Amino acid sequence: MSGTTTAAAALRRRAAGSGANRWVVLVVLCVSLLLVAVDATVLHVAVPAVTEGLKPGGIELLWIVDVYPLVCASLLILFGTLGDRVGRRRILLLGYALFGVASGMAALADNAQVLIVARALLGVGGAMIMPATLSILRQVFPDRRERALAIGIWSAVAAVGAAVGPLLGGFLLEHFWWGSVFLVNIPLMLVSLPVGRLLLPESKGEGDGPWDVVGALMAAAGLFGVVLGVKRLGGGESLGSLLTVPPLVVGALLVVGFVRRQRRRAHPLVDLKMFARPAFSTSVGCIVLAMLALVGLELIAAQYLQLVLGLSPLETGLRLLPLTFAAMAAGLAGARMLRRFGPRRMVCFGFCLTAFAVVLLTAMGRTDDWALMVASFVLLGFGLETTLFGAYESMLSEAPQEQAGGAAAIGETSYQLGAGIGIALLGTVMNAAYAPGLSGVPGVPQSASASAGHSLGEAYEVAARLGGSAGVALRHAARDSFVHGLHVTLLVSAGLLVLGAVMALRLPRVMQCEEAGAAVEVPAQRDAAESRVSV
Repeated sequence: MSGTTTAAAALRRRAAGSGANRWVVLVVLCVSLLLVAVDATVLHVAVPAVTEGLKPGGIELLWIVDVYPLVCASLLILFGTLGDRVGRRRILLLGYALFGVASGMAALADNAQVLIVARALLGVGGAMIMPATLSILRQVFPDRRERALAIGIWSAVAAVGAAVGPLLGGFLLEHFWWGSVFLVNIPLMLVSLPVGRLLLPESKGEGDGPWDVVGALMAAAGLFGVVLGVKRLGGGESLGSLLTVPPLVVGALLVVGFVRRQRRRAHPLVDLKMFARPAFSTSVGCIVLAMLALVGLELIAAQYLQLVLGLSPLETGLRLLPLTFAAMAAGLAGARMLRRFGPRRMVCFGFCLTAFAVVLLTAMGRTDDWALMVASFVLLGFGLETTLFGAYESMLSEAPQEQAGGAAAIGETSYQLGAGIGIALLGTVMNAAYAPGLSGVPGVPQSASASAGHSLGEAYEVAARLGGSAGVALRHAARDSFVHGLHVTLLVSAGLLVLGAVMALRLPRVMQCEEAGAAVEVPAQRDAAESRVSV
């Protein structure tokens, strides 16, 4: 009996991760998330160096920047549901390996085409890693109170990664060539792969019925088309472009077809019945709305800091750090806030605080008011992270444990779609408010005014070519129009955030901590129990 029990214990330890406990697992998952979050932003500061080194065309440069989030967003549901079937740990480890290989390929790329392929493979790796981290976290923290704390730490790490990316990229570019921003991933992957294989527990859903390959491909192709179309609209492309409306329409049709297919199947990839639960559907809507209101605004704010106030990229990154620190604080305090106030009040408070911070930012003008900016960014970061924390935690807690991968993929896809739509929507609002202010500037030809109306950066270039009093007048008019457009965009964003606060009223009033799922045992405790049985 002792030998049989020992063999069974060895098999279970291998499945759960020898010597692991849930907090060590959380550390491994946070390292995974940090890597993906850093890689999503580290290239932003390296674009000029990549342009100088590889001489890509305009379309190639656009794909170098956009192909990573585009591929990642389109494959989240595919790999999230596949992890539920074949094992989330297995998918995560494969994502680690692919991420490391693609990072080396990107670092050594000698032309734009190779770099685009490498960035696409990084997106595939990211799509394997992201939903797996959340679904494994859902598995190893069955107690909702502990899971809330774990999600708070997880989200704080995401905020750190987003902020560290540009700073790390700037540091590496000052000392090495542009490929170094990718090489930094390789040592982390070389450590994460064996450590993850040793420590992470394997988990999967019930796996009833065949995996819907056709449905997975429909979801991937549909999301690819929707995200591509939305991104191009946000980049200022016209509705008549062949790479804007057709992908958007075809993608939307495929997504609709995917939804109808899932409703008909006995064993769907994604159980759409989850959306019938008010807490789940409301949480997903809150994630979309929060990102829709703020991601486009973040890009506009970066332009304001650099082009209106004249700050350098490094100074801009440092000026945004208070937002990151506040988001970290909100993530770490989120579990306690959720227990005390409940999901409804917490998410409503987060939306209202963020809306107040956005309205406060309308006091910004042509001069640098750093105190106002720091105070606003602190409130903005704390409010946004409070909103996202409450929404993510409620969404995961409402999803059945066997559907954790699919639920995590839905949450991450909502995040990406909200961000893409936000860039398109707020970018359109900004352009509509900015461009009219440049018509009729004294001494400036109509053609020059039309070119300057595309963006503030282009307006400065046109003003430099014109020179003289006309150039000075155009520069001043462009800066004033940009500030006006920023104020209008801020007010629209605040309105969307207030709408989010109203939507959050459908969330549960209190945090229900009863958990039906079985806990994942700590191996040391399991071994002690088995030794008592064997005796």
